[in-house]
Amino acid sequence: MYKKNEYYNVQFEDLTHDGAGVAKVDGFPIFVQGALPDEKGKIKVIKVKKGFAFGRLMELTEQSKERQDAPCPIYKQCGGCQLQHLSYQGQLDYKQKQVKDVLKRIGKLDLEKVKVHPTLGMEDPWNYRNKAQVPVGEREGGLVAGFYQQRSHEIINMERCLIQQAENDHVVQAVKEICERFGIKAYDEKKHKGWLRHIIVRYGYVSGQMMLVFVTKTSDFPHTKALLQEITSQFSMIRSIVQNVNSKRTNVIFGEETNVLFGSEYIYDKIGDIEFAISARSFYQVNPEQTRVLYDKALEYAELTGEESVIDAYCGIGTISLFLAQKAKQVFGVEIVPEAIEDAKRNAELNGMSNAEFAVGQAEEVIPTWYKEGNKAEVIVVDPPRKGCDEALLQTIIDMKPKRVVYVSCNPSTLARDLHILEQGGFETKEVQPVDMFPHTSHVETVALIELK
Repeated sequence: MYKKNEYYNVQFEDLTHDGAGVAKVDGFPIFVQGALPDEKGKIKVIKVKKGFAFGRLMELTEQSKERQDAPCPIYKQCGGCQLQHLSYQGQLDYKQKQVKDVLKRIGKLDLEKVKVHPTLGMEDPWNYRNKAQVPVGEREGGLVAGFYQQRSHEIINMERCLIQQAENDHVVQAVKEICERFGIKAYDEKKHKGWLRHIIVRYGYVSGQMMLVFVTKTSDFPHTKALLQEITSQFSMIRSIVQNVNSKRTNVIFGEETNVLFGSEYIYDKIGDIEFAISARSFYQVNPEQTRVLYDKALEYAELTGEESVIDAYCGIGTISLFLAQKAKQVFGVEIVPEAIEDAKRNAELNGMSNAEFAVGQAEEVIPTWYKEGNKAEVIVVDPPRKGCDEALLQTIIDMKPKRVVYVSCNPSTLARDLHILEQGGFETKEVQPVDMFPHTSHVETVALIELK
């Protein structure tokens, strides 16, 4: 039996889905952050569970040729990235392998027949995030703002994030300093006291417009006029300043109340030829360059000729729906968040698209209703949350028998599970394309083409 605080010399064989190295001692897996496959080293066991353990890397005796020095000075403390110590090509290979492994193990797919393409990466995989979502705290009487330390809620104070748009970093730092000068108190989640919980900045990649969001515990706003004047005089590209009130004791960032303090409720941005209005709580992909790559691949897999009726489940603010509407006869989008549907309708109108309709509700309830009413889409696109598609939705897809299903996924494991269900229901997975939407993290987006047998 392996005990806490014991030391072992190990060889690392693989990476977990969250980027930790995997070593086995007499077949017992030990997960170690910062280690890479083909490396050897000395580890200390820090936690033992029933079927596995966690270790800390104490010394490397043999390094992988794919290892590199992480350029971020707070990489080892911050929980934002997991893979900066792995070469970028190594990251792309790891993500393809991650997708292949779960498709084979969970999806029971024959990878001789199903082509899993190499991961589509970025030419320059830095400074790509268009949204900074930064918790605020206090230390030694001053404000700190940054990401949480790995496996904790301890804020690592951060002046610059290498995967963040530089403009976002500048605004976060300036707003933190301005708030500090005005004596603004940060929220303390343990005591449930204080005012400022998060600073959020959204950046329009094409438009250059910015939105600043203060997430606060109460609806008051001290020094409003002077504080806003100082921020807007420093940053002319800020077109919107919004306050969101979250009075609950919760890890959820946003509350229900949102008030515009300056400028517009929206900023605007483009993906390809399509313009989008983005509000404080809109879901909008954080990597605009790779979003275009992802959506172009989804459009390619849909193989639209202009005669098809398409259903877009989990449509959000209509991003994929409007891409599809460029080449479809009719697109029907469904989304559970009412504000997102209002945004989707506004975005369709903004782009002069009359062939896209949107409905509020759960995809697993609305789409079966559409099917009973005679809406038999030739193509169905799904882009579900990490938990994957609801069973009722998968059954409706099986009953509707569309020619093609395009599955956009942010979680390879639930993608594999759902593909297995669709395969049993008479569909066939043709090809799968991983896309590196989040370089230097362990996350991977995937697009799968599924056809009716």
